[in-house]
Amino acid sequence: MMKRARIIYNPSSGRETVKRVLPDILAVYEQAGYETSAFQTTPEPLSAQKEAARCCDEGFDLLIAAGGDGTVHEVMNGIAEKEYRPTVAIIPAGTTNDYARVLQIPRGNFVEAAKLIENEESIFMDIGKVITNEETSYFMNIAAMGNLAELTFEVSPQLKTIFGYLAYVVKGAELVPQIRAVPVHIDYEGGSYEGEASLVFIALSSTVGGFNKIVPDKVLGDGKFSLIIVKTANVFELMPLARKLLTDGTHLDSPKIIHKQTNFVDLNILDQSRLMINLDGEYGGDAPVRFENLNHHIEVIANVSPIESEIRDISEEERAKMESIFRNELISNDHLTLKAKISKEIE
Repeated sequence: MMKRARIIYNPSSGRETVKRVLPDILAVYEQAGYETSAFQTTPEPLSAQKEAARCCDEGFDLLIAAGGDGTVHEVMNGIAEKEYRPTVAIIPAGTTNDYARVLQIPRGNFVEAAKLIENEESIFMDIGKVITNEETSYFMNIAAMGNLAELTFEVSPQLKTIFGYLAYVVKGAELVPQIRAVPVHIDYEGGSYEGEASLVFIALSSTVGGFNKIVPDKVLGDGKFSLIIVKTANVFELMPLARKLLTDGTHLDSPKIIHKQTNFVDLNILDQSRLMINLDGEYGGDAPVRFENLNHHIEVIANVSPIESEIRDISEEERAKMESIFRNELISNDHLTLKAKISKEIE
């Protein structure tokens, strides 16, 4: 039976050029052996997320998220809770395209990004589970809290389309004088912190907002978050940290920074302040909040060779489990059951 792929694309991404090259993108996946169809997202809330969930239920083999980090975020949220989760491919067409940077997916050429499917290379990526008082959601790259983390909420889609990354820079400059610290209690693997924090990062990769040295030692798929707590809101102390971040990544050595590797984070506010949660650039509720790392949860098409040293690959024990499943289940020819069992084993 021919494999099936579904392209979920945001028509306003990539300065609205994705839909113009859609026939060429479809042709790439057809030539790679997939019966491929497309879904254009709508203004309806969570349009991409709902379509991704439907595709899981329908047993699609491959989902292609064509858009910015927001589109990828929705697709990941649509499949994260499913027992069967298709492989995900990404065609980066947004402003910063952080996740595509991490996976070394070509940016600026949508057809070349699609052609990664021809390499038959993928990795199993961790994702973060986020539990607030209101809901449970997921993120694939970064969770952040603090004034600067809220800047993506202030930039309209129209401004991003017209000005691209510059829109974030301008808005960030406006917010610098407003930076404040809030009293928090944070529990993490092996310890806790109680005190003031102006910014909290919980990262699954090294790239945030187009900067690739936020967490320079991050290992992909290691089952850990990189937790960064910025303890100061003093602009004169923040500026040297920013310079180090932009140049050599030594900001993590500062006494104003706490940097930990952990598989969970619990964060509570100690006063009446509101602390909004930024998940991959999208609003993800308010603290208090718990984060849990779901190790090797989703298989993603990637340009593996340039990032091999940054990947914590599947262990030999996990590979043996997968081979056992293949031997026991392949005879049934039920690819949905097979892939669901494999995904469950490697988590």
